[in-house]
Amino acid sequence: MSGANEIIHQAMRLKIMAALNTVAARKAAIEFTRLKTLVGATDGNLGAHLETLEKAGYIVIEKRFEERKPQTRVRMSPAGRRAFAEHVAYLREIIDSAGA
Repeated sequence: MSGANEIIHQAMRLKIMAALNTVAARKAAIEFTRLKTLVGATDGNLGAHLETLEKAGYIVIEKRFEERKPQTRVRMSPAGRRAFAEHVAYLREIIDSAGA
């Protein structure tokens, strides 16, 4: 069994990656305020966790303007998809071995 991904394993970052994974198949991004609602975070808390995930290369943060309003969108990178899938497999191994 491989070990936990310590970056993703943290509870809030796991929620963020799980939320991003739902749109990863479409290579879509989630708007910052929508992601904040989905994971139950404050602006500052979400921003700090996104910074950690971005430094790890797991997410891409896109900043743009829509109708003169700033908009921040977040999407999972290919490396992030791989890391998340490996972490989910690690968790599944624990669940499966507990039931054996």
